[in-house]
Amino acid sequence: MGEKRNFALRGIDGKEMSVFTGRSPRQAALKAANRGHTEIRLREHGTKKVHIFKGERVKVKKPKNAPDWMPKNIWKPNVKKIGVET
Repeated sequence: MGEKRNFALRGIDGKEMSVFTGRSPRQAALKAANRGHTEIRLREHGTKKVHIFKGERVKVKKPKNAPDWMPKNIWKPNVKKIGVET
């Protein structure tokens, strides 16, 4: 399995606001989208690459095999990769 990597979420002004961890930039972007971010710019720690995603989250019904404690509706994140800046 791949190593976990850290990705810094950049705001519109270019300042890094928070860090998301994942094996791929997409996994980190899904975590950011689940917290409500729509314009997602992630810089991988140790590199100058900035991965750009468009994110959203939608409310969906819980899966049929979900545990009883889970609410009826849950948030599901969705991201689309726009590109990479170097």
